Amino acid sequence: MWLRRVLLPSRGTLGVNSVKRSGGAGSLVAVAWLPQPACEFCKVDYTSSEDMQLGRREFVKYLLAAGAALTRAAPGGMPSGASLLASPRRQSGGANTGKTYDVAVIGAGVFGAWTAYHLERSGKKVGLLDAYGPANSRASSGGESRIIRMGYGPDEIYTRWAMRSLRLWQDFFSRANRPLFHRTGVLWLAGAEDHYARGTLETLGKLSVRFERLDRPELEKRFPQFTFGNVSWGIFEPDSGALMARRAVQAVVEEALKNGVDYLPEFAVAPGGTGHLAAIKTLSGGTVSAASYVFACGPWLGKVFPELLGERIFPTRQEVYFIGVPPGDRRFAPPVMPTWIFNADEVYGLPDLENRGLKIALDRHGPPFDPDTGRRVVTAEGVAAIRRYVAQRFPALKGAPVVETRVCQYENTSNGDFLIDRHPAFENVWLVGGGSGHGFKHGPALGEYVAARVTEGGAVESRFTLATKQKLQKRAVF
Repeated sequence: MWLRRVLLPSRGTLGVNSVKRSGGAGSLVAVAWLPQPACEFCKVDYTSSEDMQLGRREFVKYLLAAGAALTRAAPGGMPSGASLLASPRRQSGGANTGKTYDVAVIGAGVFGAWTAYHLERSGKKVGLLDAYGPANSRASSGGESRIIRMGYGPDEIYTRWAMRSLRLWQDFFSRANRPLFHRTGVLWLAGAEDHYARGTLETLGKLSVRFERLDRPELEKRFPQFTFGNVSWGIFEPDSGALMARRAVQAVVEEALKNGVDYLPEFAVAPGGTGHLAAIKTLSGGTVSAASYVFACGPWLGKVFPELLGERIFPTRQEVYFIGVPPGDRRFAPPVMPTWIFNADEVYGLPDLENRGLKIALDRHGPPFDPDTGRRVVTAEGVAAIRRYVAQRFPALKGAPVVETRVCQYENTSNGDFLIDRHPAFENVWLVGGGSGHGFKHGPALGEYVAARVTEGGAVESRFTLATKQKLQKRAVF
């Protein structure tokens, strides 16, 4: 975990045995859906074939225009852990570096890494803190792969963010010489009356995103690995695909360090008080001083700020499986096999990337999960359910071995919209998180957006504000 609020005992020093889960002196407190607007939301025109080429200024201009309208309308190369930490910008001597940063970013997952990267590129002096390390095994960004797709039903804002992010990911990988994007294409499977898929068709068409609408016979011809069952038609996004998640985040951090960001392997203590935050403390006894702070702590946000976010960030347990393919069988690898999503079954999958096996998981919220102590071993019931599904959807994989599993977490907000807002008690503290199972792909655009808000000011998109985050979950973003 990146940070927690630590209450020091009245006497003595803080040791392992003096830290408890809750209560008492010396304890450690672990610790809207957007209605489619009538049209000012869309007055900034990005519907030409140049959409994938949106520049930073135009992209931010679009978001500001969208926020204003809503306000008026609404009451490769792989960086190893050793190479990353051996970077000359790593501050190995603890947090007392004698520096005062323009911005300290707490959390080196995909949101924090890209925020730090963009802040440094804007000329800011940045410190990046993470107690477990970039894209560590407990982080929501720490998995093997993540989907990047443009489709979001009628939810245009996320399609635009995905378009911008795909361009930024590709530009970054090209500059860094790291082939961490696989252009597998993304296949949406749909039933006869799938309103989400129909909304996706309309949005992709409006924004000039390349896609193909495929009827059932065409699906069966092009993708014979599948048994389509209750699928009536589909949408294929040829330019979308998969990001190699853990290595991608580590690459962003490594490049940020090369450019001048300081990485501090520190466990930061959540701040107390109100007003202007001058410095944060670390569990090692150091301090980090900055003009502004961005807490991008993923599933730990509710532990860091329990009174504010403990009931508004919902980490859930999610099981992921890799199915072994038959020897010499390339039907389940790119370019023959796409990444695919079927919302009606709440299932998604990725092809056999880099010989790891066919990845498959349920896209439904699991039980509550503690990212520090949660048991990261899949259940027998989960294995049985996935085996049944694989046998039905991919007959050639009936009885195939499960060659790898993973338990990660979603860090959900009440409805799936991101959280990007100022802390109500601190004038110079930002809260960033709520990836909600779909956030990884958006890291570049989100980091760009957060960096602009921190450095340039301006109103926050209303969907991302703290005020819209409720205590009851009603998922609206998929």
